[in-house]
Amino acid sequence: MFELIKAGGWLMLPIILCSVVAVAIIAERFWTLQRKRISPKHLVAQVWHWARSNELDETKILQLKKDSPLGRIIAAGLINRHHPREIMKESIEDAGRHIVPELDRFLNTLGTIASITPLLGLLGTVVGMIDVFTAIIEHGVGSPSELAGGISKALITTAAGLTVAIPALMFYRYFRGQVNELIITMEQEALKLIEVLHGEREGEDMEEEGGKA
Repeated sequence: MFELIKAGGWLMLPIILCSVVAVAIIAERFWTLQRKRISPKHLVAQVWHWARSNELDETKILQLKKDSPLGRIIAAGLINRHHPREIMKESIEDAGRHIVPELDRFLNTLGTIASITPLLGLLGTVVGMIDVFTAIIEHGVGSPSELAGGISKALITTAAGLTVAIPALMFYRYFRGQVNELIITMEQEALKLIEVLHGEREGEDMEEEGGKA
């Protein structure tokens, strides 16, 4: 492995650095974007139970804000629970917009890595071909060993760049889709609670969820 890195030249260093950063981001996002951490399954049912039992007070709302991103969205609506439904809905949507950057954290960096590593590989190809032509000028075409160094540099850096870029792009797309799905799910859950609190929807489905908790 070390011989391949050495043969690829100095451009292998930024490619390797990009790979380390990409792996760290992917691992961190897998841990952070777990559904149970972002949108706990029975949280809405719990809030409905508090509201029905007249236990929903400022302390419970503060607890919700600290609990999870879904809790923060619900708390934003509950703070305005004595206002019309439209005000609560706007508060929920505004809270959701503030949570999106947190869920998107580091994804732009991962997307940048997916974009630049092929270019670093291409740059390595160009540098390698320059070395080949330099060797031809200095030694002619009769020295295969001199030509092989430049060709191997071109191929190794290109392969390394693509090896990092392909999984980085795959995980970037995956996490983007997951974030969008989580945001939609959280807003739907919060709006469902609002409709129940305003008597526009029956709370039977929430009672069923609470019974399964």
